[in-house]
Amino acid sequence: MAVSGMVERPILSHPQSITDLTDCPLYPTHFAQIFSVLKDFIARAGLVPYNITKQKGELKYILLTESQMDGGLMLRFVLRSETKLPLIQREFAGLMAKLPQLKVVSLNIQPQHAAILEGEKEIFLTEQQTLPESFNQIPLFIRPQGFFQTNPKVAEGLYRTAQQWIKDLPITHLWDLFCGVGGFGLHCATVLQQTNPNKDIELTGIEISASAIAAATQSAQQLSLKNVSFQALDAKNFAFEQSKTPDLVIVNPPRRGIGTELAQFLNKLAPHFILYSSCNAETMGKDLTELTDYQLQKIQLFDMFPHSHHYEVLCLLERKTK
Repeated sequence: MAVSGMVERPILSHPQSITDLTDCPLYPTHFAQIFSVLKDFIARAGLVPYNITKQKGELKYILLTESQMDGGLMLRFVLRSETKLPLIQREFAGLMAKLPQLKVVSLNIQPQHAAILEGEKEIFLTEQQTLPESFNQIPLFIRPQGFFQTNPKVAEGLYRTAQQWIKDLPITHLWDLFCGVGGFGLHCATVLQQTNPNKDIELTGIEISASAIAAATQSAQQLSLKNVSFQALDAKNFAFEQSKTPDLVIVNPPRRGIGTELAQFLNKLAPHFILYSSCNAETMGKDLTELTDYQLQKIQLFDMFPHSHHYEVLCLLERKTK
């Protein structure tokens, strides 16, 4: 939620709007009460909303995440500086008393006057730094500065579909590129190990965010998966440096897609299968035209944000027989 208005009467809204959206039905209904408590906290801690035009104020965004597993919350305040930290610490106990479901609370410092959601520095106010979640009995962990699918019910179906599509395929070695907290890779490696208990399933997950990689590693440890490696690297650079071909490459790129270079490299690398998850079918379509050595086997759309134009598309590609 972008924060605007006055410190005594803050407005929580979409970044391009000045209309208060705390009662928007897109959120869980009980968030309205939580937002009310947060508005009171903003006033008590003197967190002056950042004024884009005047380039003054401190509080830019509030980021709120709820775990469907136990209802725990992660709350992040995106601030221009650390100036208000003493006041926040003074009022923090009162906030925790009103919202005992808060498990992870942090301040993110984003000093730039730019349309950037978060900065590099994260100051934790709680000892706990990860929010546990569970999709299809796969433990996942949400951390600040790590990507996580926003709609848990639909994301759970997305990962379950990926599992079902690949569980009976001849796969023992897989890459998960742009892996985030490891959702796709962990789901696929787990079901492949269950289907092939006498084989060693090898998973390599690559993601630029060190925070997300820490969460993925934590999940792998809980699952007691062997031969699993998660690394904080650029996905394209990692792929270009490899000589061993995996059986399956999973890609879940940003909206820009995987791009021509990586698509053409995958043609040369020649994994037997590619599982492509996209939040932008237009860029995915362009990538598929570059993946000339592959044919589409399965495709499904997931309505990630009902009543909006946002969606996720999952497709399974198989290498063409020469």
